[in-house]
Amino acid sequence: MKLATLRGDRLLYAAPALACAALLGFGYYLQYFQNQDPCPLCLVQRGFYYAILLVFAAAALHAPAGTAKAVYCAAASVLALGGGAVAARQVWLQHLPADQVPACGPDLFFMMENFPLRRMLEKVFMGSGQCAEVTWRFLGLSIAEWSLACFAMLTLYSVWLGFTREASRR
Repeated sequence: MKLATLRGDRLLYAAPALACAALLGFGYYLQYFQNQDPCPLCLVQRGFYYAILLVFAAAALHAPAGTAKAVYCAAASVLALGGGAVAARQVWLQHLPADQVPACGPDLFFMMENFPLRRMLEKVFMGSGQCAEVTWRFLGLSIAEWSLACFAMLTLYSVWLGFTREASRR
């Protein structure tokens, strides 16, 4: 196996890991420097970005081939689809008429400390008024809409990567 092609394969896995790290960094910038407090659905999406980052970082270190490559790409795809579902739920909440937006509820950390797991998950995925607020836009899209687009791109990339041949085997 040539070193140059091995590096190329690793870079294909490192790139989306770095993209997730950049997205998380921007999210923290918005939170701590632009005073954009994340809602419970935003925090769940961050969890998915962290998980995708870990899968791709592990794949970059491992440089998998064959079945291992399929496992890494499938895991990243499933996580990206999960994050996309959460982002889609938030986008849906943001586009509800004002009279149909759910009332604001407790924050995620309060729910984690005080509610049973099932009840906490129900409350988180039901969403709240805080999840429906749009306080920041870029090119006309809200943070949730950008997040949905990013999860869609990560899903497509994971699927594409899973079906490409390794550079070292060409």
